[in-house]
Amino acid sequence: MANILIIDDEKSIRKTLGEILTYEGYKIDEAADGAEGFKMFTAKQYDAVLCDIKMPKMDGLEFLEKAKETNPDIPIVMVSGHGNIDTAVDAVKKGAYDYISKPPDLNRLLITLRNAMDKTNLVAETKRLRRKVNKTQEMIGASGPILKIKETIEKVAPTDARVLVTGENGVGKELVARWIHERSSRASGPLVEVNCAAIPGELIESELFGHEKGSFTSAVKQRIGKFEQANGGTLFLDEIGDMSLSAQAKVLRALQEGRITRVGGDKEINVDVRVIAATNKDLLKEVEDKNFRLDLYHRLSVILIHVPSLNDRRDDVPLLVDHFLDGVCQEYGITKKAIDPAALKALEDHDWSGNIRELRNVVERLVILSGKTITADNVEDYVVPNRKKASI
Repeated sequence: MANILIIDDEKSIRKTLGEILTYEGYKIDEAADGAEGFKMFTAKQYDAVLCDIKMPKMDGLEFLEKAKETNPDIPIVMVSGHGNIDTAVDAVKKGAYDYISKPPDLNRLLITLRNAMDKTNLVAETKRLRRKVNKTQEMIGASGPILKIKETIEKVAPTDARVLVTGENGVGKELVARWIHERSSRASGPLVEVNCAAIPGELIESELFGHEKGSFTSAVKQRIGKFEQANGGTLFLDEIGDMSLSAQAKVLRALQEGRITRVGGDKEINVDVRVIAATNKDLLKEVEDKNFRLDLYHRLSVILIHVPSLNDRRDDVPLLVDHFLDGVCQEYGITKKAIDPAALKALEDHDWSGNIRELRNVVERLVILSGKTITADNVEDYVVPNRKKASI
């Protein structure tokens, strides 16, 4: 049930509006002047406010300004019998959701309130989604290696320097790329991701550079490649160590000249793209084995960022566990579970072959299968559930 605050110095108006809105299913509070209304506004959460303009102690426009400073998301509808066009415009400029003249048209009033409720819900949902998105983009950790990575990102992000991110699977290389993009001058542009290991070798060039209709058997229409899609933004080439040598040659040319050519086409297309690459392989070893081009390696590795394994930053495990507990419990709509010190110590001592990705999955498993408090026995039973069986 939505809460509506009615602020009006005329008791009859308050009573009439209150009765109508109560009948419509709203919960109503009333205030006789702006000062009383503002006191109530700061003490309780409302979904919308109906406010008169001419009132003693504090008029409606003054209330509007103060209310917007306190909580700008609550829609305030001004209702007045003394207004004119200038007053209405002034109220809207100061943040009023709408302006209705007295005596109010009840249908219009109800529609306005219903729209105001929708706006309140939309704002709340938008904030919730933003919190969820931002939470996934946090880089959790206070260990030396993580602090060094954060410091490097702050220096590198504002430039257009290409970055090569290295590290084992699951350590968070993609997160580093996102941090660089979001702190760069290209943040308003696209961040386009390509997993080079997931695309068959014969299709990688089409994926990166696009193709013209009829350029090969299944090319039934023109395709725009990832380089063009990322124009003005950032292209993240994940697992670039798995890219074919022929595709590497074309990527090198694109980086050197800032131009690409679609597969089956002859037109050169200018692209303005910052490239961030990532790999779990030793690219210099791949160069020795003739699987990777040395000249491309040097083009990509203007800045090198190595993300350590979780086993090399065990001090961060408690912070990460707490972070994942927050997120998982929120996703499942349950109260955040506690974890006892012995369980936390067991997680710190665990061999994290899957790194951050494995830890997040483990925390979700513990949240689902444990009681209100996660214990060391839970960790022993659920983190490596087959260990006991294997030792029998």
